[in-house]
Formats: sequence, C-alpha cells, structure tokens
Amino acid sequence: MNNGIAQKFIILVLVAVLSDTLCAEIKPNPLFSDGAVLQRGQKIPVWGTAREGEKITVEIQGQKSTTTATNGKWSVVLEPLKEGGPFTMTLTGENTVTLTNLLVGEVWLCSGQSNMNMTFSRVHNAVEEAPKANHSDIRTFKVPTTVSAAPLAETRGSWLACSPETVSNFSGVAYFFARDIHRQLGVPVGLIHSALGATPAQAWTSLEGLEKDPELQEYVDIVKRRRANYDAEVVAYPKKLAEHQAKLKEWMEATGNDYEAKLAVWNEAVTKAKDDGQKPPPRPRPATPRPKDPVSPEGLSTDPAGLFNGMINPLIPYAIKGVLWYQGESNSKQAKEYRTLFPAMIADWRARWKQGDLPFLYVQVAPYGGMSPEIREAQFLTLGNVKNVAMTVTTDVGDADDIHPKKKEPVGQRLALAARALAYGDAIEYSGPLYESMKAEKGKIILNFKHIGSGLVAKDGPLRGFTIAGKDKTFGVARAEIQGNSIVVSADGISDPQAVRYGWANVPDVNLCNQEGLPASPFRTDVE
Repeated sequence: MNNGIAQKFIILVLVAVLSDTLCAEIKPNPLFSDGAVLQRGQKIPVWGTAREGEKITVEIQGQKSTTTATNGKWSVVLEPLKEGGPFTMTLTGENTVTLTNLLVGEVWLCSGQSNMNMTFSRVHNAVEEAPKANHSDIRTFKVPTTVSAAPLAETRGSWLACSPETVSNFSGVAYFFARDIHRQLGVPVGLIHSALGATPAQAWTSLEGLEKDPELQEYVDIVKRRRANYDAEVVAYPKKLAEHQAKLKEWMEATGNDYEAKLAVWNEAVTKAKDDGQKPPPRPRPATPRPKDPVSPEGLSTDPAGLFNGMINPLIPYAIKGVLWYQGESNSKQAKEYRTLFPAMIADWRARWKQGDLPFLYVQVAPYGGMSPEIREAQFLTLGNVKNVAMTVTTDVGDADDIHPKKKEPVGQRLALAARALAYGDAIEYSGPLYESMKAEKGKIILNFKHIGSGLVAKDGPLRGFTIAGKDKTFGVARAEIQGNSIVVSADGISDPQAVRYGWANVPDVNLCNQEGLPASPFRTDVE
C-alpha cells in the first residue's frame, strides 16, 4: 500500500469512526435544555434523537425511564414531578447529557401576532417596572420565526431567566401574566413565546385542522398547492434569488441610497418635532418601490399552516398548563369567517396536545381607528361555542391611533385572573360583564349579563356607548340605566325597540364594568 492510499484509508477510517460517534450521540429536543421549566402536576413527555436501536435512560427526581431509539427518535413519559428546583436531568445512552438548573412549575404557551410579540421594553411603564423584574423563577423560551411548508420536529432556542437586565426581551403581556401567577402560586413559571406580527389565525392552524370545516377549504387548497409545487420551487428559487439581488443592487444605486439618506434626516426631524411638541413631518417615499423579495419555497408567514408547521408543531407534546393568545387584527376583514376559524384553531391545538380541554385564554382586539367591531364580536361569540376559554376585554386600554397599545400590564393582569379561575380553580371574578339575553318591554329593552361580579357599575359618569333601533333598524344614541343586575335601554321616539348595541364602533367610547373593575365586552343583540 503506497503512502497516498494509506493516508486515504486512514482518513476514511477516521471519518467512519467519527460519523458513528456522532450518530450515537443522544440529543434531547432543544426545549429540554439548561434552565428549562417543566409543568408540574401532570405527566411529562421527554424526547429527542439518537442512533437507531440505542438504549436511552432519563433520570430526574429519583425517577428513571428507559426506552430504545426507533428511526433515530426516542421518547419517554415521566410521572408528575415535584414543583420547585433547581433540579438536574440526566440522559444516558452511548453518551451522557446532563441538563441543569431545571425548574418545575407552571408552563404557558404564549402565541399570536404583534401585540403578543411586543417586548416588555416597549410597554408604557417599562422604565418603572424593569428594576422590579427580579424573578429568576420566571423564564421564557422564544421560538425563532420559522415558516415551513411541512411540519417540523424541532425548533431552536434556549431558556432565559427573568431579571431587570433580561426582562426587556420578554413579551410584555406574557411577563405581567407570569409575574401575577408567580405571586399568587409561589411556583416557577415558564413562558414558551411563539408569536409573530401581522399573521392571521389560519397560518397558526394545521392542514388537518383546516380540513375539518368546509368553510375553510380555500386555505386547505392553498396548503396543498404549495406542497405539490414545493420541489419545483426549491429548484427555481436560487435563480429567482440571484435575479432579485441584481435588481436590488440596481435599485440601491439608483434610488435606495438616496432614500436611506432622506430617511435619516426624517428620523431626526421626527425626534425634534416630538421634543418641541409639534406635528412630525410626513415620511418620505422612494422615487421607485424597492424590488419585492422572492417567495421562499417554504412560503410566507401569512400562508395557511406555515407558522403552525414551523413554530407550533415543534413544541408538541411539551407539557403545558394552557395557552395565552393575542391575535385577530390580521383577520379583522374576515370577521365572520373568524367565528369558524378561531374555534377550529383552538380545537386543532387541543387535539394535538392531547390534554383535553386545555385552558385557552385570549385577548379581545383593542380599540383602534382601523379595527371594526365585527372582529371583537367574533371573539365574543367564541365564548359561547368553545369550552374552557376566557376572553380579556381591552376597551379601556386601547389607542385610537396605534394598533399596538402600550398599556400591557392590565392585559397581563386580566389574563392572570382568568388563569386563576379556569386553570387553578380560584373562586374569583375574572371577566367583565358579558351580554347574555334581552327582553323588549313597554318601549324599553332590558339587558341581562353574565359576570356581573359584585354588581354592574358605570365608570366615570352615566353609562355611555349604547345605541338602540326600532323596526327601521336605524340605530341612534340611547339612554341606559343600571337597574339591579340588568340594564334598561330606551330612546325618545322609539316605542317598539328591536335591538341594542354597545360599543359598536372601531374606537368605542364605553364605561360599563363590574365592581371588580373589569370592562364589559362590546356586543349587539342583532347578531347576523
């Protein structure tokens, strides 16, 4: 054997040995990493990858569970763990992995679009609250933005403990929720943050979940077309990307560089205008639009099932207590469809987690100039059609000029109240008044509500926000008075009233709440 052949032989042997060693490595799913929070009080699935046929043993809190890898995958189910920590988990196969600083407490999945994604650093009281955020037992795992044409098995990321230095990266809503739950229960809280701005509910629903209702067939067809064209798109994409980069270079030379310079000047002018209390100048526009990026074979973040595949499926079946959801803005123009789509998404997630009627707590879309009342109605109607859900109303913490209102502490606090009631069995009032029924009587309409708490109240003066209509279906401003646990609505000139609406506007001016200070949801008695 000459030297050249000998060297090649040695290299091949080393490659084979190294490859076998690498393949033999037992690896836990990235959700199981140092600092993780595990759900207390229920069985805990743990899973990962390993060499085919490799025997794996998982140990924690004196428990030991053994399995064998099949098709390169393994999983075990641990019995419920004792709350607290820190604990250590050891995974042993042909190598050993030791996970440290694990906590056992309450784990919530926090999902939706930009208002869930808004970081703590942007909330209205971040400066005052950040120094108080010294909670090492509250931790978050942020799922990176991932769109996929097919369901993925893994995500990436790591667990981050809360401190005054790190809290700025937490979801604002999720942080305030976790803070209150931690105070109330005295146990660790884990937040799995999987959210992305400007995304519709169909993007967060699986193909199978969409297939369950004929009304959603359009979305099913989109998913199937993308899958059918996937291989061809993969082949074509590099050329499209190269062409785009060439066009982008030309655009930058002709327009982009000048536009960026104008933007820099504009940003300075905006800052000065705000400091001087003046109206900011209009934003400049480029002479020609920037070339659009080519669509990846994986699709867009708005595509049906794309975010479920990339950002929800990889989390299943990690044991969780429930879901926090803040979304609806991107579906506001299809509000009637949302009555079907949103419950379908909830059912889809519950079926996949296999934890029964998993508590699902969601935030009603906040008042905003471009947000119609029909989307809030769709969310309100979901309460009557889906079990074990709760809705947090935000009529008093919106911003007419900003779709991303900064007052996130009340939202998190109200979600925590709902969790205490639905998930933890506390006998507390957790919702504002919710319209239940009406009765027309002697030129008036009498409204009855659920969740009146200690009683109905009008905040800051007489009741506002009620309108009434007769047979002509023309709505006008109404008088509304609280009488015991009901509200009596009437108006001059309407002797035979047919319907009442409350807060039926993009930016409702309303003040009905219960004595617990929780606002009533907008509604209409004449639901289409």
